[in-house]
Amino acid sequence: MTEHIHLFFQLMNERQDLLINALWEHINMSLISLLIAVFIAVPLGILLTKKESVAEPVIGTSAVLQTIPSLALLGFMIPLIGIGTVPAIVALTAYALLPILRNTYTGIKEVDPALMEAARGMGMGDYKQLHRIQLPLAMPMIMAGIRTSMVLIVGTATLASLIGAGGLGDLIMLGIQRSNNYYILLGAIPAAMLAIFFDSILRFTEKFSGKSLKPIGAVILIALLTVSTPAVTAMFEDGEENTIVLGGKLGAEPEIIINMYKLLIEQDSNLEVDLEPGLGGTDFVFQALQSGDVDGYLEFTGTAITAFMDEEPVSNESEEAFEQAKQGMEEEFNMIFLEPMEYNNTYALAVTRDIAEEYGLETISDLQAVDDQLTAGFTYEFTDRSDGYPGIQDLYGIDFSDIQTMDAALRSRALVSEDVHVIDAYSTDGYLIEYDLVVLEDDLLLFPPYNGAPLFRAETLAEHPELEGILNQLGGRISEEEMQQMNYRVDYQDEDAETVAREFLVQEGLLEE
Repeated sequence: MTEHIHLFFQLMNERQDLLINALWEHINMSLISLLIAVFIAVPLGILLTKKESVAEPVIGTSAVLQTIPSLALLGFMIPLIGIGTVPAIVALTAYALLPILRNTYTGIKEVDPALMEAARGMGMGDYKQLHRIQLPLAMPMIMAGIRTSMVLIVGTATLASLIGAGGLGDLIMLGIQRSNNYYILLGAIPAAMLAIFFDSILRFTEKFSGKSLKPIGAVILIALLTVSTPAVTAMFEDGEENTIVLGGKLGAEPEIIINMYKLLIEQDSNLEVDLEPGLGGTDFVFQALQSGDVDGYLEFTGTAITAFMDEEPVSNESEEAFEQAKQGMEEEFNMIFLEPMEYNNTYALAVTRDIAEEYGLETISDLQAVDDQLTAGFTYEFTDRSDGYPGIQDLYGIDFSDIQTMDAALRSRALVSEDVHVIDAYSTDGYLIEYDLVVLEDDLLLFPPYNGAPLFRAETLAEHPELEGILNQLGGRISEEEMQQMNYRVDYQDEDAETVAREFLVQEGLLEE
């Protein structure tokens, strides 16, 4: 236990800059969402007490918003608003409305009618009744709703990192991706402490809220001062003309590659590059590209053919598959594939060495004889792709009796802990080295080539044609072994993705030292 505590605090000390930045982003995002929710829900709750005929439908609508899964709501934000802090704040505000709205309405409605009658008898108008009687008496209940919303926001905001909003969720996702519990705790513990801190402040304010509205005003003023910083206001500003945005899926590999893109572009042009790594799965990043929130990202030819174009690969040869993907993406989506790299990050099925020896597994076909004895751990995406488990069922006749769906970062841990016996993997994943896994041969050639290549919006390349020549320098470079080693260094040796990318480019003579 002492050793684990020591390692945790060592990581905290080494990554304190990252922690402070993530904590500040989380605080800002949470406070902005809460303030917007208060400014919407409290006046609306007061208004509904005067319009009782519409109160139930409005409160019911806010309740429906809260029942939408947070990850789904964040996903909906991408095509509507885009990626980043703004859509995250919109989603968090929607989640925070119900407790405040319902408690405001209920608190004011429960004020003793005799008091209201006496106030009217003293000649008080509606405004004075609200200001001097209803709000002070209802304020403890309103504050209880605000406290509930604050805790809800702080917790849900950890998922906002999946759409590039930052915050403590970045650390948690980093820990999940790297199978590093210390990173998970580095994000989770401050998030829990932040929720407790905000709840304590609001609880203290609630004690005095029945006597005076001044404590409420003071808390709101402090919150406004906190979020009124250049860092927050900058998120609403338009990007500069000479800046392009590169996105990346979750994982070390996309982050390493887009750092290579950034380093090459900034060296060989006058463009500035902003990176948005860790934007979730394929669908999230592709939606961001379609909406124009990112200008380009690393994509794979097999994914483009099967997932976006909904076609069967014309060939298992890399060059022919690339031409099919390049032509189809340009015609259907007005997106351009640049030159692919050498490595083929194809899908694979992997097992531990002990399982391979126990059941005599060398190829995917070998699984057919024991599919009723093994539990498969597949990612959500793999279970729904034609080149994933459905293709395995059709081509290999394999039908596992037990399938556990899970996040990509969790599957290797589930495998080595023996919760599952076979997983879908990528051939360049670092955990293949870390856990000495056996990759089963795709003997019937189900998986198409997955050569990584820059996928850009045609408008971006038309505006900045120099990008093509710059990024094509990586064409035909980076072997499967080199990519696997770089992923291993980032995921399991905790090296910085930019440092790893820079070292490779310098070694290849593409970047000046």
